[in-house]
Amino acid sequence: MRLLLDTHLFLWMLDDSPRLSREARNRLGRPGTECFVSAVSFWEIAIKASLRRKAFRVDVSKLIDAAIASGLSLLPFLPQHAARVAALPAHHADPFDRALIAQALAEPLVLLTQDRQLARYGRGVSLV
Repeated sequence: MRLLLDTHLFLWMLDDSPRLSREARNRLGRPGTECFVSAVSFWEIAIKASLRRKAFRVDVSKLIDAAIASGLSLLPFLPQHAARVAALPAHHADPFDRALIAQALAEPLVLLTQDRQLARYGRGVSLV
């Protein structure tokens, strides 16, 4: 299975946070699973860090290095992903989440998330 991590799951995974559910841990650790983190997540973290949001006080360069060191594959944001965003129904207003679901649908990947609003997109989203 090929999984795309929502930004919060990516941060929780790196931090080994207790907020990362048992189901998420099982899915991430399943043999043969390839896990991706999107350039969109790094962009989201950088934007929120620049706005001085407490939960996002991190060095994005170090996060990229940590993602690579943990075995995650990096997913660029491509023009076809942007086109897919434009075609999405307006179930979710957050531009970062919309970009992630567009990538998941285009690649195809399964977006792993705890965001129940994203489940409205159906195929391509897995709540954990």
